[in-house]
Amino acid sequence: MKAAKPSHYENFPVASWLCPTHLRPPIYAIYAFARAADDIADEGSATAESRLDDLEMMRKQLGLVADATWDSGEAHSLKWPEVFIPLGMAIRQFQMPVDLLFDLLDAFSQDIAKTRNGATYAGQAELLDYCKRSANPVGRLLLHLYGIQAGNALEMSDKICTALQLINFWQDLSRDIPNHRHYVTDAACHEFSVARTDMLINPQLPAITQLVKGYVVEAAQMMREGAPLCKLIAGRAGWELRLVVQGGLRILEKIEKMNFQTLHARPAIGKRDMAVMAWRSLWM
Repeated sequence: MKAAKPSHYENFPVASWLCPTHLRPPIYAIYAFARAADDIADEGSATAESRLDDLEMMRKQLGLVADATWDSGEAHSLKWPEVFIPLGMAIRQFQMPVDLLFDLLDAFSQDIAKTRNGATYAGQAELLDYCKRSANPVGRLLLHLYGIQAGNALEMSDKICTALQLINFWQDLSRDIPNHRHYVTDAACHEFSVARTDMLINPQLPAITQLVKGYVVEAAQMMREGAPLCKLIAGRAGWELRLVVQGGLRILEKIEKMNFQTLHARPAIGKRDMAVMAWRSLWM
C-alpha cells in the first residue's frame, strides 16, 4: 500500500522527482504521518481535548506498527491505515528511529495544549526546544534514509529544520495570532516593548516591524549555517536540499520586501520564485 502523496500547499519541495526513487515511499510515509498529525492539531473545529485524544491514538498506533511482530494483516485495528501501514513498512525496511516520530507527536500535543490555554513561550530557548521536536526529527529521519549520521551533518540538519520552522512562524503571523497561537516570545515582546494586544492593531506598529525583522535576520543566519549540509549529500537528494534551503531564504526575502508586515499578509512561493530558487541552487 502506498502512502498518499502530499496534497497540501507547501513552501518547500517534499519528496519531489529529485529524491532517489527507492527513497520516495518512506519519505512519503513520513510526510503522510506528519501531515495527518498536523491536521489533527490544526484543522477543523474539534475541541482541544478531542485533538489530544486523537494524537494519543496516533501514539498508540505508532507503537503498534513499529513493533517487529506486527502484521499488516491487522490493518482493521488501525484508525488511519493509509498512514500507518506504509509507515510501519518503512520503519522495518529502513530501521528508522521511531523515537523521532514520537517526538513529532509530542510537539503537536504541546502546540494544542498551549493554544487551548493561550500560553506563550517565555524565551527563545523554550521556542527552540519546541522546534527540536516539531521540525528537527524530519531532517534526522531523512539523513537516516540517506545513510548520513555524522555529528556535524546532524547539527547542520537541525539548523536547517529549525530555521524552516521559524520561517513558517514569521510567515504565518497573520494566521496564527488571531487563532491564539503565539510563537513570538515574551522576551521578544519585552525587548521591543510590544504588547500582545498591539499585534492585532492595524497598521503594524514600528516596534512590531523591528521585532519581526530581528526574527527574520536570525532565521536567515541559522539557515546559512546549516546550508553546507547540501554538499555532504550526494546526487539528486543534495539538489533537493538545495531547493529546500533556497525556498526558506526566498520566503525571508519576500518578508523583507513587504517590510516585515506579516501580521497582515502571508507571503508565498510562486512560479517565478521557483525559477530564482533553482538558479541560486546551482551556485551553492
